[in-house]
Amino acid sequence: MTAILIILGLIPGIPIGFIPLPIVLQNLGVMLAGALLGSKKGTLAVFSLLVLVALGCPFLPGGRGGIAVFIGPSGGYLLSYLLCPLIMGKSFELFSNKKMLVDFAIIWIIGVAFINVCGAIGLTVSTGMPFLKSLLSVLVFIPGDTIKSIAAVLIFEKLRVNVVFRSNI
Repeated sequence: MTAILIILGLIPGIPIGFIPLPIVLQNLGVMLAGALLGSKKGTLAVFSLLVLVALGCPFLPGGRGGIAVFIGPSGGYLLSYLLCPLIMGKSFELFSNKKMLVDFAIIWIIGVAFINVCGAIGLTVSTGMPFLKSLLSVLVFIPGDTIKSIAAVLIFEKLRVNVVFRSNI
């Protein structure tokens, strides 16, 4: 899963212009890490990516890496990437009844809403932008992130029966 996160990070982000954050695909990998691998293994996969990034590996969109990205506008997103699989994995353990709508709700609430709220907090801290303005700014990501969460649910539904993932779900 760490390799998938790296590959998704190598895909260039799409700059928006009015905030210093691009549209990226890497959060799809974070959603899949939590859903497919569960809380422990999913968090470990994302943690591995973030350690490599902190060490300077250019595994974030735009070829970014190094410790500075954790205190910049992307910092809130990166922190949420670490927490997302942990919370999502636990949520699947508690609430998933193998119904696609429940799985979508878990993935959307944690993989879209939670990540973007954390991203808005990071944007506020790093730029000094008022929180409400930051929160409104990250709304631009919701439609694309919703599409990514639908893709994550479809992939998850297909792979959950695979013996490799069965012990985690």
